Amino acid sequence: MAFLTDRKRAMGLGSAKSGTAHHWSMTLSSVALLILIPMFVFTFGPALGGTYEEILAYYSRPFPAIIAALTIAVGFKHFNDGAQTLIEDYVHGTAQKVTIILVTCLSYGAAAVGVFAIARLAL
Repeated sequence: MAFLTDRKRAMGLGSAKSGTAHHWSMTLSSVALLILIPMFVFTFGPALGGTYEEILAYYSRPFPAIIAALTIAVGFKHFNDGAQTLIEDYVHGTAQKVTIILVTCLSYGAAAVGVFAIARLAL
C-alpha cells in the first residue's frame, strides 16, 4: 500500500493556469456583443431589402461597415472560445487537439471571409 500525502495525490491535477484569462476573454466578448448586436441590427435594418447598388452605397459609409465588421470579428472570436471550452470538456486525447485546431481554423477563416466581404462592399 502506497502512502501518499494529499499534495502528492493532487500533483498534476490542478489548475491549468489559464482559466481566469479565458473567463475574462469570454466576459469581454459577451459585453462587446451585447452592445454590437443591437447596433448591427439597427444599422442593417435600413439596408434590408435594397438593391445591390443601394447596399453598396449604404456599406460605403464607414459606420455601418465598421459595426458589421466588428460584429463578425467579435462574434467568431466568442464562438471560438466557447467551442474550445466544449471540446476541452468532452473530447480527449489526440482528437481533442485536432478538433480544437479545426474549429479555430474554421472560426478564423469564417471571420476573415466576413470581414473581407464587408471590406469589398465598403471600398
